[in-house]
Amino acid sequence: MQLYVGNLAYAVTGDDLKEAFAKFGEVTKASVIMDRETGRSKGFGFVEMPKNSEADAAIKAMNGAEMKGRAMKVNQAEPKKEGPRGGGGGG
Repeated sequence: MQLYVGNLAYAVTGDDLKEAFAKFGEVTKASVIMDRETGRSKGFGFVEMPKNSEADAAIKAMNGAEMKGRAMKVNQAEPKKEGPRGGGGGG
């Protein structure tokens, strides 16, 4: 299950997320989304946990929990929405 983790302090790293969520079970991936131009955190990230029961426990425990001075928002990530396709021409 993929978890969305929002309201992160800019100092939080993927390793910080992995360490915090590993208390609830196996974490296969943890990343903080970075701004391409500035290289700075966008203030949110994703954590992947293979077992839904462990992910649910992590959501319950970590939603609202404080990390580096900010209360995190944690929930199940929404599937990526398909945007409009480019292309198409006149004719």
